[in-house]
Amino acid sequence: MAYQDDFRMLMISAMYENGGNTTHRFLDGHPELYVYPFESQLGNARQADFLSSLYPFKYRYPDFPMGHSAGEYYEMFFDEEYKTVARNPNASKFRNADFKIDEKLRKQAFVEIIEKQGTSRGNLVAAFFEATFRSWLNLNKSGREVAYVGYSPVIGFDADRILSDFKQGHVIHVVRNPWSAFADTIKRPFPLSIERYSWTWAMMQHHALVFAAKFPDRFHILRFEDLVADRRGTLGKLANQLGISWDDSLLEPSWNGRKMEQVYPWGTIRTPTTEANIATMNELTGEQKAVIKSITGIMLPHFGYEKLA
Repeated sequence: MAYQDDFRMLMISAMYENGGNTTHRFLDGHPELYVYPFESQLGNARQADFLSSLYPFKYRYPDFPMGHSAGEYYEMFFDEEYKTVARNPNASKFRNADFKIDEKLRKQAFVEIIEKQGTSRGNLVAAFFEATFRSWLNLNKSGREVAYVGYSPVIGFDADRILSDFKQGHVIHVVRNPWSAFADTIKRPFPLSIERYSWTWAMMQHHALVFAAKFPDRFHILRFEDLVADRRGTLGKLANQLGISWDDSLLEPSWNGRKMEQVYPWGTIRTPTTEANIATMNELTGEQKAVIKSITGIMLPHFGYEKLA
């Protein structure tokens, strides 16, 4: 269908605490991009496959049953972070964000788009994004926007489906060394065990390498370590790959175009610098580092991490 074929969808993927939120915030202020305000959790419980026991459905690319109304399809998007702000802001970690929205208007826009464009998986996802920005009342717009940016952890597992739906789409996969990533993961209230985290990190990166080889012009691997060491060089290269111009807004993380002093609470990473990344890694004990290396070791040389810890 023409709507999804012409829709420029740029989806960020990353294993947990690998810098996906941080990369998302660096792209936020670019005048050619509509950047989703939070994690764009597209999934629904109808997505079930061999990965379902490892990765929550909310982070996966959605499947939709046939025969439903546009309004029913709207409700199938999990979209926890946006819907919590919209429906019960005091329960949201983003309750202090200056985010003026009208969810009724968003749903109405979504329904109008689908009734006009027709129902397909790609159209439903595209309408989800377009309707969001139509109903964001205090959105800082440039008038030059040409593409939409979403971020959902581990959605890179579904890169082939995303790129099939969106002929002009791209997937940006962010990878961070597993020691720093795990050290940030265990700061969460309910972290994965060290063994499960290491196995799932390695599986995620294996898929990323496969998709990068399969879609060399549309699946891009970005190392978090390169981003924090050389913002201009790393994001300049990415902008060229995505077909957008350079803009100095890429040099600082922001939300709705406003510079952020720290990325938190959009992600566990507070300060995106090389020094902070190394310090985080060294919060682990030698035994913890060895366990992670024993499981992820085969993948480490592919990203230049084999000697890091």
